[in-house]
Amino acid sequence: MSDPRLDHLLYAVPDLLAGVAEFAGRAGVTPAAGGSHPGGTANYLVGLGPSAYLEIIGPDPAADPATRRRAAELELLDVPRLAGWAVHPADICAAVRAARERGYDPGDVAPMSRRTPDGTLLEWRLTRWDEPARVDPMPFLIDWGSTPHPAASGLPGVRLASFAAVHPEPAALRSRLAALGVELDVEEGPVIALRAVLDTPLGPLTLS
Repeated sequence: MSDPRLDHLLYAVPDLLAGVAEFAGRAGVTPAAGGSHPGGTANYLVGLGPSAYLEIIGPDPAADPATRRRAAELELLDVPRLAGWAVHPADICAAVRAARERGYDPGDVAPMSRRTPDGTLLEWRLTRWDEPARVDPMPFLIDWGSTPHPAASGLPGVRLASFAAVHPEPAALRSRLAALGVELDVEEGPVIALRAVLDTPLGPLTLS
């Protein structure tokens, strides 16, 4: 299972509205619009409990194509994929320092923001997550500060039954996770992947 500090899972899709519709058809739960990010992406959200959620992220249909730098990678996806995950440490800066002392650099902490559909500005800080379409079994760190956590906003919800990573060198991945102080089930396999099983009104749904 995943670390108890799990903040959210990232499900990357090449077409945001089509990806949301496909998820709703498979899960029996309609994700809620989250908002737009700088760089041309936008998201829809599904709750995984009181402090975690699933983020469906894809190219923002309303964004100017000239500003969709980050969205370009997503548009090249052949199929949706579970691409990343985030944890929320008690102190994000202290967690970065500790990880570096143990030999793993999660990247610098940087501010980010997005606007919700009603115009509310949400602001947070997070460590490096440069390629939204690339599967990364190492989580990034996030700190919501004074911004209310998205999972507390009354999202439509499902239950996260299991979450794990697959990696050709599981011992190496476990070592990096330990340096970050993070827990995750890791299985050996030929390609790097993340896999989550959700309990939904339509039965178990596997995202990978």
